[in-house]
Order: sequence, then structure tokens, then C-alpha cells
Amino acid sequence: MNTPPSQAAAAPTGGSSVRIGALVPLTRPGWAEAGRHLLAGLDLAVREVNDTGGIAGRPLELVVRDTAADPQRAAAAVDELARLGVAAVAGEYHSVVARAAAARADALGLPFLCSSAVLDVLTERPTERVARLAPPQSRGWQVYADFLLGAGHTRIAVAAEPSVYWASGTRILRNRLAPRGGTVMALDARALTPAAVCDALVDHRATALLLLVGHPDPAVPLVQAVRRDPRLTGLTIGAPAGQPEFSAWAELLGDDGAGIPFLRYLPERLTPLGARVETALRQQLAEAPSFVAFEGYDTVAVLAEVLRSHGPDRAGTAASWAGVAVEGTRGRIRFSRTPGISVWQWTWPPVQVVDRDPRDPDRFRILRSG
Repeated sequence: MNTPPSQAAAAPTGGSSVRIGALVPLTRPGWAEAGRHLLAGLDLAVREVNDTGGIAGRPLELVVRDTAADPQRAAAAVDELARLGVAAVAGEYHSVVARAAAARADALGLPFLCSSAVLDVLTERPTERVARLAPPQSRGWQVYADFLLGAGHTRIAVAAEPSVYWASGTRILRNRLAPRGGTVMALDARALTPAAVCDALVDHRATALLLLVGHPDPAVPLVQAVRRDPRLTGLTIGAPAGQPEFSAWAELLGDDGAGIPFLRYLPERLTPLGARVETALRQQLAEAPSFVAFEGYDTVAVLAEVLRSHGPDRAGTAASWAGVAVEGTRGRIRFSRTPGISVWQWTWPPVQVVDRDPRDPDRFRILRSG
């Protein structure tokens, strides 16, 4: 499905518009709820840019394309957006999809600012054209591993589906835990029923199960099976990829969905800009905004500053990442070269391990910051 340009975000301020392509998962099998939050943040920021004069008097316009979590569809969308003359491409939530989009954008000489995907190897070779706001997976998942160790967990099981992203996460956890006496047992979530996963957890004497799987299936049935198995009372369920962040998790699982630690990329306190944006996003979404919505807003804040400074020239944008210094919703954004990361990286995005409070599932508890 091709999504038309955002009407709310294209209010004219004079002259032809400066276009940004936005890659967003809006339909299944993509994580549509995350896509909706990402688009809300992108859209709000574009409206605010236009309310303050646009880009040198020209309106900023989003040209939105639904990736539906399909790497080939994302690559085709980048081709189309390049033909449409966008100044840059932004967005995407799914790491494998973002990797395909980054590779195609790099090949076309099109700047790409990745909002939310974390896979360390976003491009196979170092590139000047791609930058990223989300922390690399190795950093966030190491913080999560340290949280597990600090909570006394050394016998960890992961229920995983086949994916480069899940395999990378498992490797990061294993490498972080093993030198400290931790073990990680991998369970094939496609081959095993929820009941068989429970049996394996008992046999392994695991104290924690991490869900490296899609939502709602098989994540929801796995949570329900573990919660209802008296042999597993006291077992910690974790979801490092962030499934419990979104309201659909709580709606489907109720109290069973609380007390499940996950990663999110927010500071303990938002910047003054972030506090204002939070209020606006809450009104726009009719619910609390997730960290993904803030990533969307910050994406446009960075691109607007780059476009104001360098104009809509693609080569100028691609060469500008090193000079970015933008106050975002979650801190001051600067890009640098990080060892092992092939793209320009916001070096210190905030990382938290949080869960939904079992006494009040609408409230999030911060368990660790990194």
C-alpha cells in the first residue's frame, strides 16, 4: 500500500515543498502500533517546522510509505522516493527492514536517518550517507544482560524465532553473560508449543525466559502458558525488544503482561522540549506516547536543522552528520563514528530497562538505566 503524503504535515509556507520520505510499518505483519507512534512523532515535528517558517520559507512535507515489515517492499519504496526527489529518507522500526532500506539508500546516494532500528550492522560497509538515532543493539542488550545478572539470574532461556535480529540479540546476551557465570539456552519458538517451552524451562531450571518473538503471536500464548504453569511460579519473563511498551500488550494480557522487563530508549527525565512534545503526542495519539514516537519527532528535528543549514542537496545532507548538534526530546543529539558500527551513530541515546508495575499496569517502573 502506498500511503499519500501527510496532509497535516504539508501546510504551505510559500514555495515548493521540501520532501522527506518516511518509511513506517503500518500494516501486518509489521508492528503497526509501533508504526503509528513513529508516524505520529514524525508528523508532529513536521507540522511544528512548518508553523515556524518551514525550510527557508518552503514547507516540509512527509511522503509516507508503508513497509509492512517487508525488506523488499522497503527497498522498492526507497527507489520510488528517490525518483520523487525527496531530500532524505527517514524512519523505520524493524531492524531487518531498516537494513534493506539503508543499503538501497546508500547505493542511490540518498541520505537516510534511521529512527528506531537497532541492529548493529545496518550496512555491510561503512557509509557516510546513513545515520541512526536508536542505540545499537549491542549497547542496549548489554544493559539488559547486566540487569539480569544484577537481579540474580544466571540460568536464562530464550524463546526465539529465526531472524538475524533475534540471533544477534541472543549472541549479545550470551557473550555478556558467559564471562560472569551466566548460561543462555535457546528454544525454537516455531518448533515448540507453549506447553513444550514450559517443560524445557523446568528441565533447564531456568530462572528467566526472554521472548525473542513476534507480537501478538507467539508472545501472548507463551506468556499465558508460563503464567498458568504452577511449576514456573516466580520465573521472570522478559521481552528486551520492547513488546510490553505498547497498549495492545496490556489489552491482550491484562495483569499477566505486567512485571515483564523490556528495553526502552527514554531518559529518566525528558528535556523541556520533550515534556512539551509528550503533551502534544498524548493528545494526538489519545494515549501515552511510546519511546518510538519521541524517536520519530527527533528524526525530523535533526533533518530540519540539517536542511536549514545545508539546503535540500543530498550530498550536503550526507556530509553533514558530523556537525549535527540538536536539542532533542531526550537529550542533545550528536553523531559520531562508533567502533563496530558502520553508520553515523548518536553515541549516547538513553537506555532503560522498565516494566509495567504489577500493582498498576498502566504505570512503568524504571529498573535500570544505562
